[in-house]
Amino acid sequence: MPEDRVLVTMSGGVDSSVAAALLKQKGYKVMGITMKIWNGEIDSGDNPENVCFGPKDIEDARKAADKLNIPLEVINLREEYKSKVLNYFYNEYLSGRTPNPCVVCNKRIKLGALIEKAKESGIEFDYVATGHYVRKGYDEKRKRYLLRKAKDRSKDQTYFLYTLSQNQIKTCLFPIGEYTKEEVRKKARELHLPIAEKSESQDFITGDFASFFGGSAKPGPIMDRRGEILGEHRGIQYYTIGQRRGLGVAVGKPLYVIEIQKKRNAIIVGLKEDLFKKGLIAKGMNWIAIERLKEPIKVKAKIRAQHKEAESLVSLLDEDKVSVTFKKPQNAITPGQAVVFYDEDIVVGGGTIEKGILNYDKESSSDEIRNR
Repeated sequence: MPEDRVLVTMSGGVDSSVAAALLKQKGYKVMGITMKIWNGEIDSGDNPENVCFGPKDIEDARKAADKLNIPLEVINLREEYKSKVLNYFYNEYLSGRTPNPCVVCNKRIKLGALIEKAKESGIEFDYVATGHYVRKGYDEKRKRYLLRKAKDRSKDQTYFLYTLSQNQIKTCLFPIGEYTKEEVRKKARELHLPIAEKSESQDFITGDFASFFGGSAKPGPIMDRRGEILGEHRGIQYYTIGQRRGLGVAVGKPLYVIEIQKKRNAIIVGLKEDLFKKGLIAKGMNWIAIERLKEPIKVKAKIRAQHKEAESLVSLLDEDKVSVTFKKPQNAITPGQAVVFYDEDIVVGGGTIEKGILNYDKESSSDEIRNR
């Protein structure tokens, strides 16, 4: 409580700045920390500073820290970010999967390498705080720390933090989890923070990332599920499950990417109904509300950050892999994305989607495509 030392990860945005302000008002000894990760490798669109933790963000973090009269430490994590996030991003796309860099960055960088570097540099602290819209709790019966959805459900970020360990949740503070976004902005205005009206944080990549892959693009066939070639793609890394635009194939009905086959360097397309699956396999599991999965459990599963949760049954396949069966078929289940399980507002756990399984009860639409 008061006099406890809190290290606040500051991104230069309104959320983390207000988080630092709220903690200082409660009497904590607050210090800000931010990271230097951008080195120009990724195309950021028209504005080279318009990137996550770019030069402008670091400048804004300094301004916010100065206004709050707290120290700010800038840690250089360019090499760590390249090896743990950029390389992951690159390799996942080349493998025909769609990566989730925000999940990986939170685990390996923001609440991983950044905190370790702070310790190595001699910074002493009792807690780490972030500007995420999540809440934490503790269940006496389970003897476990819990991750709960934010008060502002429209801003809830639990999906991106399902990888947290019990110790991380125990030592983390999430000051804005009990606030709405508008309440956070109002607080920033009251404090006259220079970033009070700053827009939302940028995505991982805001421009065309074609240049990021350099000469690795290998054109190949766009095929239907029976193997008939309908066109040519420009490289599997530029496609994702459910994609409709940019295929360059016309058959009289909208076509969607329904599968990416790395070994054949092929993009498989079909009709919209071909995107629906009634199950998936996930691996790399992390459990929060439970120690481990002992028997099948009914939960609500989210297969993308903006996806509506779906009723499902989760069953253990082995120590690190589960099968998920949905009550209703789900659209565009995408390998590489996270699937996160909820019990009301509590995060049960989650993992990485390996593949969708069991096409919903309909014959392949390849004949329908072929005959148009």
